[in-house]
Amino acid sequence: MKAKEIQDLIDFISNSGLAEVKIETEEFKLSIKKYSEAPAVKVETVAVPATAPVAAAPSPVVAAAPAPSSAPAKEDTSKYLEIKSPMIGTFYRTPNPDSDPFVSVGDTVTAGQTVCIIEAMKLFNEIESEVSGKIVKILVDNASPVEYDQPLFLVDPAG
Repeated sequence: MKAKEIQDLIDFISNSGLAEVKIETEEFKLSIKKYSEAPAVKVETVAVPATAPVAAAPSPVVAAAPAPSSAPAKEDTSKYLEIKSPMIGTFYRTPNPDSDPFVSVGDTVTAGQTVCIIEAMKLFNEIESEVSGKIVKILVDNASPVEYDQPLFLVDPAG
C-alpha cells in the first residue's frame, strides 16, 4: 500500500465514526485506533491537502450527516446535563423485556435513581443518575452498544 492510500484510508475511517480498524493481508498488517477527537482532527488536517481531489466526492455526504447532529448537540450540552455511560456494554432501558422503562422523556429523576442497565460481560449493571432534573432526551436506542463516557440521557436541571 502506498502512503497516499493509507492517508486516504485514515481520512475515511476518521470521518466514519469507527473507533478501531484492523486490516491484514499477505503483504502487511495495519491497525488504526481512534482514542480521542484531537488525533482525528490532526489526521484530517494532515490528510486533507493530500486527499482533496479524492475526498471531494464523498465529502458532501459525510459533511451533510454530521452538520445537523453537531449543531443541536452544542445547543443541548450548553443547557442540559448529561448522564454518561460509566462502562462499555449494551444499553437497556428496562430491567426485562416485559417491564416499563426505568425513565422516559419528561420524567423527573433524582441523584441516585436507577435510569438504565448496561450489560457488560454477562453482568447487568444498574446505572444511577448523578444529577437531578427532568429527562429531556434519550440519546441511545434500547439494546444498543455504548462506549465508556458516552452520553445516554440529557437532563434539564431546572426541570
